[in-house]
Amino acid sequence: MDTFARDHLPPAALWPAIEFTTPELDYPARLNAATELIDVPVARFGPDRPALRTPAGETWSYGELLTRANQVAQVLTEELGLVPGQRVLLRSPNNPWTVAAWLGVLKAGGVVVTTMAALRTRELAPIVERTRPSIALVDQRFTEDVRDLPSLTVVDYDDLQVLAATRSGQFTAVDTAADDVALLAPTSGSTGTPKITAHFHRDVLSIDNTFGRHVLRLTEDDVVACTAPFAFTFGLGMLVVFPLRAGACALLTEAATPAQVADLVQQHGVTVLATAPTAYKAILREGIEAKLGGLRTAVSAGEHIPQETWQRLRDRLGLKVIDGIGATELLHIFISAAGDDIRPGSTGKPVPGYRATVLGPDGEELGPGEQGRLGVIGPVGCRYLDDERQKDYVVDGWNVTGDVFHRDEDGYFHYHARSDHMIVSSGYNIGGPEVEEAIDTHPDVLESAVVAKPDDERGAVVCAFVVLRDGVPGSDAKAREIQDHVKRTIAPYKYPREVRFRTSLPRNASGKLQRFALRKIVEDEVLT
Repeated sequence: MDTFARDHLPPAALWPAIEFTTPELDYPARLNAATELIDVPVARFGPDRPALRTPAGETWSYGELLTRANQVAQVLTEELGLVPGQRVLLRSPNNPWTVAAWLGVLKAGGVVVTTMAALRTRELAPIVERTRPSIALVDQRFTEDVRDLPSLTVVDYDDLQVLAATRSGQFTAVDTAADDVALLAPTSGSTGTPKITAHFHRDVLSIDNTFGRHVLRLTEDDVVACTAPFAFTFGLGMLVVFPLRAGACALLTEAATPAQVADLVQQHGVTVLATAPTAYKAILREGIEAKLGGLRTAVSAGEHIPQETWQRLRDRLGLKVIDGIGATELLHIFISAAGDDIRPGSTGKPVPGYRATVLGPDGEELGPGEQGRLGVIGPVGCRYLDDERQKDYVVDGWNVTGDVFHRDEDGYFHYHARSDHMIVSSGYNIGGPEVEEAIDTHPDVLESAVVAKPDDERGAVVCAFVVLRDGVPGSDAKAREIQDHVKRTIAPYKYPREVRFRTSLPRNASGKLQRFALRKIVEDEVLT
């Protein structure tokens, strides 16, 4: 009834190729993803299985989650006047009511706009302007930055629960089409202004029918933890889509340090953990990796996991971490490997349902060993809402992710850098992540980020921003020590010619490093 999302999709000629190449990806014309995510599991696994848990001891069964999702759908349609196609903004940390709200919006035929709880009014305003939600369901602790936004009916979770309690919990999901828009997901903004990606009901299921079924392979007995928020589609998949379809249980944490994550894994019998490489490195650095001993599966995403980190977890715990690359534009992971298929140092192969290639500067496909831009085609793809940047991301049907890879003779893909994070200095191509990995092996370094600094003589030089361990002062002598360490670790020409010490690195609300902010610092200095 509200066609805004459909009307603002890019022209069909600018869409990527969409392929359904496995039996699981054969969808009916009419499909509501929420029905598949909660009604079907309740019928299959029973209503009493635990679906959601929190560190505080709260547990929701599958039956309770179904009832509350239905009650949210009733409140939206009966109390708030939601019609199919309208957008609903969600703003909350990861907790059970957010899952119920997310499912309830889809059941009511609405379109979910999930945002980070950490975003402020200034950051939310352009998202609201672009997606035009009419209703906001907000955790009561995070309403302040939403109430000043225009044309929004704001309902906090306290009021939502009161309203939900007056409803029957019986609701027939709206008969949406498989290609109706279900989700508008802002990109993380790691390269600047976020784009708004649009995903269909079938797309939500496709990430499980590809990565979930063929790589992750959850079982009913799994307890899953993930540090990413729901607004980060990696977190949405790991904590909502994959566990619910498998009959597993998700442990929902609102915020946790790496050390706290390790404690939660141990205390709550977590069997599957998904987090960023930074967390795995911190757990190893603090010597508490034994707390991860109960894991049968670990997933790393968001950034490439250093090979040294991967090997230490394997050697100490026998844990072969699943690496993977995904994108908000494609909703989740599309290149990965698990178990004996893992080759340390490589990201993996295209997940069943996807195909990938390496593209040269003119869009031509390159052969084994040649570096170029990663191109991906599968059952999901980039559809920016009303954004000229659609033309940059989709090239000749390929989703071009902005990552530099090469493919080996056996079809494994090896990551080098973001295409905007490849530093060309004196004719040498220097991958920023490789330099960062070398810096991070220095015993006094907590974390680092490198960017290209324009240089008249060399075109650019490597500039490193370094966070040292507590109590270790930054100095010229320490900078030289780090430079010499890098020279001993990787090819000397790759060492950072500038080392700058900071107390922290800029990150967005999902924890992804914002290198564009660091590039701006050095570029502004050159201009002045």
